[in-house]
Amino acid sequence: MRRMWGLLLMVLLAGCTTGSDYVRPDVAAPVHWSVAYDAAADVADSRWWQQFGDPVLDGLIEQAVRQNLDLKIATARVDQYLGALDTTRAQFFPQISAGFDAAGKRTAGQTNESYQAALSATWELDLWGRIRRSSEAAQAQIAGSEAGRRGVLMTLVANVASGYLTLRGLDRQLEIATATEKAYAESLKLFQLRFRYGTVSQLEVAQAESQYEAARQSIPVYESLVRQQENLLSLLQGHAPGPIPRGKALDELTPPAIPAGIPSQLLERRPDIIQAEQALIAANAQVGAAKAAYFPKISLTAALGAASTDIGRLFTPGSELWSAAGQVVAPLLNFGQISGQVKQAEAQQQQALFQYRQAVLTGFREVEDALTKTTRGKEQLVAQKRQVAALEEYARLSRLQFEAGTSSYLQVLDADRSLFTGRLNSTQTQYDLLVSLIGVYKALGGGWIDAAEKPGATARK
Repeated sequence: MRRMWGLLLMVLLAGCTTGSDYVRPDVAAPVHWSVAYDAAADVADSRWWQQFGDPVLDGLIEQAVRQNLDLKIATARVDQYLGALDTTRAQFFPQISAGFDAAGKRTAGQTNESYQAALSATWELDLWGRIRRSSEAAQAQIAGSEAGRRGVLMTLVANVASGYLTLRGLDRQLEIATATEKAYAESLKLFQLRFRYGTVSQLEVAQAESQYEAARQSIPVYESLVRQQENLLSLLQGHAPGPIPRGKALDELTPPAIPAGIPSQLLERRPDIIQAEQALIAANAQVGAAKAAYFPKISLTAALGAASTDIGRLFTPGSELWSAAGQVVAPLLNFGQISGQVKQAEAQQQQALFQYRQAVLTGFREVEDALTKTTRGKEQLVAQKRQVAALEEYARLSRLQFEAGTSSYLQVLDADRSLFTGRLNSTQTQYDLLVSLIGVYKALGGGWIDAAEKPGATARK
């Protein structure tokens, strides 16, 4: 008989788990990314920002990883879910508490006192897997929040690197504008002197002055953009706006390597995809927890202590008390409350499923866009450099023809204006190309996120 009851107790404790176990859904992946996985993984796992060869950039990224407030917020969110998991797991064990009661009552001239001290325990038997599914959901939420933190880290490193490259590009454009303004100022002085001696007309002086002012007005525009970019980088590093140190010039930076194609397995390491899948796992587990409400809820309670009408004799022999009870509560008539909760959980599971699939497809799109932008950006930069060289020759020949009296100054103005614009556009394309390379690494995610976190381990403090 004892063996039979022991076996029955084991069966009850083992119980069953409501709801289906999680199975990763299939998402169609592009088939034309055929580069070897190892080759692409080596690139995706490296500290790609160090390939630029600029120690200042390395220092800015390390500072940001240590001090960025968004990353600290994401880290605190992970700790929040760790606490939630501890709360859920505690339900697997009896909840023990201690209590002391003292009461007094006077009736018909008599005073009655009573004292009681006891330890009590309450334990819910997880026969249908409600607590197990809730624990599974809590664990998935932790993994999802950690993936979210890694996503913040990934975005932070990419934003610091792209922000710094943009800053160096704006510095270069400001240099071009300043040098052009200086050259136009010298040309204007020369024209004003020639007008004084009657060798040029007032019209040509006005044209030279217009050219000078056009270059001059671009300087404060780029100065403002430079300052805004410095403020952005200061924010990313977690401190008040201020100057940002400079390292290598834009032309001195070495672009990081990019593989010719990307295997779709690499995208599985993207934090946003991991986070979306963990949200799906949690939602799937919540469906099981909701379905467990259809079944009886079994709880055991027990108390052990002492009671007496004299506090001095509370713990003497004969004052002992104990109690034990079991409770079974089964849903009988709830007018659709439980089914409504199940439908809600199932709908949330469907939302999480579609969000996961959307995250995967978005990852494919972002990688493809980044690769396309990089490839086309290289072609555009080569063409623009050839255009700048042609415009330099155009400007030189136009000025020679004007000095020789065979063309008007309008041609010189057109050549100089085109050259100024061409140089600015070429610089813009140059740092846009570098930023697009960063976009490839950001789209891939991967092991470089762990590499980025190592110098900034104090971000968790």
